[in-house]
Amino acid sequence: MKTLIKTALLASVLLTSFAQANPSNVDFLNTGKANPNLPFSQIVKAGNTLYMSGQIGINPATGKLAAGGFEGEAKQTLENIKRTLEQHNYSMSNIVKCTVMLTDINDFKAFNAIYTQYFSAPYPARSAFAVKALALDSVVEVECIGSL
Repeated sequence: MKTLIKTALLASVLLTSFAQANPSNVDFLNTGKANPNLPFSQIVKAGNTLYMSGQIGINPATGKLAAGGFEGEAKQTLENIKRTLEQHNYSMSNIVKCTVMLTDINDFKAFNAIYTQYFSAPYPARSAFAVKALALDSVVEVECIGSL
């Protein structure tokens, strides 16, 4: 967890530094489908880099976590990433790095089976961490970095 916090802080510092040095090269991308009450952007485009906020397995039709346990949530999480990218005219092929957070590291093998349905070789770089808890009691969260 400490490593995850350090990574998030470093990314935040780097993005803030870049944004201050190049404010005209930073775009905060949100669709009307994003919840305006949440304090983050769907994607921040800084130069040729895309920073995506973490996604969990919320079914956009119901506003609740997807049915089907871990597999259902993992598929919905990756569908949400794909949909968000497409809403901004990007695709899964733009992704170069993923960070995966699992509440049960024993789900890692099952996640890999689903992950390979959304990405193909050469795969993005990736890190995976076991965490104590995630927002809305989700069991998986994925955040991504992309390149144009």
